[in-house]
Amino acid sequence: MRMFKKTSIDFMRNRKLWYTISATAILIGAVSLFFKGFNLGIDFLGGTELIVEFSAPVQIGEVRSGLEKVGLGRAEIKSYGSDRDILIRTPTMITEEGTAVGERLRQGLTAHFPQNPFTVLKEDKIGPKIGAELRRDALYAIIASLAAIWVYVGFRFKFVYGLGAVVALFHDVLVTLGLVSLFDGVLTLEIDQNMVAAFLTLVGMSVNDTVVIFDRIRENQRIFKAMPLADLMNKSINETLSRTIITQGTVAGVLMMLLIFGGEVNRGFAFTLTFGILTGTYSSVYIASAVVLEWANRRHVKASMG
Repeated sequence: MRMFKKTSIDFMRNRKLWYTISATAILIGAVSLFFKGFNLGIDFLGGTELIVEFSAPVQIGEVRSGLEKVGLGRAEIKSYGSDRDILIRTPTMITEEGTAVGERLRQGLTAHFPQNPFTVLKEDKIGPKIGAELRRDALYAIIASLAAIWVYVGFRFKFVYGLGAVVALFHDVLVTLGLVSLFDGVLTLEIDQNMVAAFLTLVGMSVNDTVVIFDRIRENQRIFKAMPLADLMNKSINETLSRTIITQGTVAGVLMMLLIFGGEVNRGFAFTLTFGILTGTYSSVYIASAVVLEWANRRHVKASMG
């Protein structure tokens, strides 16, 4: 199935303009990360987290007053989807075991809201040491995946193709991470294990689209041996454009529905993958392929000067 019968878009012509756009997006994200940082979830900070659903609406201030009576007034408290659902998080264990903190949270709420019973929808307890190990392992997982992809693409095609793929993936991760930081004040987006899984999925899906384009470039190089590389890349990208739009568009559409209707629990995962897929589709053309073209042009210039 082809969405476009035949296109002849000159993708490589304005690649330097897209370099500027990408650099700007990364810079804006970096500024946001510098000033706002990450909203790390309980998985990485360590502590106790409860999501409770009250029978009737409650005010954040009233919940805090109830927790102050049991010494937990400094806990993070916010609405979680509705005025009856409340997220309560203690970033540290407050010198007690997680189970004890959880019990104190329940006791404080029960005593302060005797006429408004609640149900605990979710409870997580993670120690600070485990949280630090999870942060380290998550970073190692992303770096290891990028290194493995470089080796795979480098062996399947050429070294420079692997370089282009990894540069594009770094671009995808940095842009998406910046978007997570920027929109954290509008949406509830925290870095947890689900979001790390979303980033790893993003890396896999993005490189898949890149490999499809690289594979078509290699096939066309065997057929059109005298064609300039820029023209050959444009031809290859146009030939795979329909497949890219159908595949990535379908996934992005499903993720958009998950982002809108999936609720607070799935929001971080859906947000990361939705914008990551869009960024990855863009980078397969204007970053991965462009890096290969720039490398080839530099080698050509050096050879002609030599």
